[in-house]
Amino acid sequence: MEKLYGLSHLFMTVFLHNFAIFMVVPAITDVTMAALCPGQDECSIAIYLTGFQQAMIGVGTLVMMPLLGNLSDKYGRKAILTVPMILTIIPTGILAYNRTKKFFYVYYVFKILISMVCEGSVPCLALAYVADNIPESGRSTAFGIISGIGSAAFVCATLSARFLSTAQTFQVSTFIAVIGAVYMKLFLPDSVIDDRHLYTPIISQQKPTVSSVDAKLERNKHLLKALRSFKDLTSFLTSSFTITQAAIVAFFSNLADVGLHGSMLYFLKAQFHFDKNQFADLMVISGISGTVSQLLVMPILAPILGEARLLSIGLFFHCVHMFLYSIAWSSLVPYASAMFSILFVFSQPCIRSIVSKQVGPHEQGKAQGCISGICSVAHIVSPLVFSPLTALFLSEKAPFNFPGFSIMCIGFASMVSFVQSMMLRVVPPILS
Repeated sequence: MEKLYGLSHLFMTVFLHNFAIFMVVPAITDVTMAALCPGQDECSIAIYLTGFQQAMIGVGTLVMMPLLGNLSDKYGRKAILTVPMILTIIPTGILAYNRTKKFFYVYYVFKILISMVCEGSVPCLALAYVADNIPESGRSTAFGIISGIGSAAFVCATLSARFLSTAQTFQVSTFIAVIGAVYMKLFLPDSVIDDRHLYTPIISQQKPTVSSVDAKLERNKHLLKALRSFKDLTSFLTSSFTITQAAIVAFFSNLADVGLHGSMLYFLKAQFHFDKNQFADLMVISGISGTVSQLLVMPILAPILGEARLLSIGLFFHCVHMFLYSIAWSSLVPYASAMFSILFVFSQPCIRSIVSKQVGPHEQGKAQGCISGICSVAHIVSPLVFSPLTALFLSEKAPFNFPGFSIMCIGFASMVSFVQSMMLRVVPPILS
């Protein structure tokens, strides 16, 4: 408990960052469609642009996540964490200023470019930070708390968006993002594994004990090593059978998550004419369920059932959640389905905790970065497959009347991850 209390500044940093990015989620669908297809409830161009955005972000993060993880192992979690905390302010700041069609396209370009570098990096580096400071026996609980704080931020953010206008939503989001970056810079201590200084400062304050030429060569050597991110990714994923299995589960689970995120809001708008406020209500239900699960349920069940079994349970209910969405015949079904979050949101913390225990203390950034990298592959594949399917079945050209057909297909991807998780065998952890 004392070690968890020592992570309070990290928890606050994660909360503020997630609050800022989640606050705009209920409003972005309406903003996109108002800019591209004003006055319509179905807009294929909006679905395709969202899918393209997700795919491009996936390409960038596939390279950047292992790289940022490696760099954080070398230069420190806080130094690398500064980059996404600052850059993510820019896209929301653009829409906070104006949301006309021209400004939307400016936002769209900046969102892609910045998210290619920053998407998912804060949670990834936060997990590595936790692994630096928490022993293996307590990591599943700590990872669950990190996810629970993210869910709590999600609830607070969507509740705020529910009662603010669209313009105020983006303005408040930008302000909170600035506060988060300043708070992190002022209060978050850098992470160290033991009594020795693990990290090399990017700008050193000490006199070098070797020649400047040798020092420069040494720095370049470390940088080049970090830049070999794709090779690091493939070698890490094949380093043990447990990690390979966990990576397959993570890929198909994220394939389903990304597909659902890109399809669900447009499906609900076309099928039931949902707007920003109804999206926010739905997300609040899901967020509250997820927060309760990660902060209260997971710490109790993880030691009893084990992470692998808890992972399988979560993925099973993830499948049920998606199949319920796909056959929704009433606007009440999505609200009931959202409550299943209490049963499946702990699947991602379980995957991260399993992987964290398979590597040593000096490879936590690399481990979390590589798993984020394989998740990024799902960010590339999912929109290419599911965005055209969603646009087709929500249009008048659908081959048969089944608007939720793409979401049902997403459910089958989730089922693959569930079946693979049933075969996951966790080897004893590497001792720190």
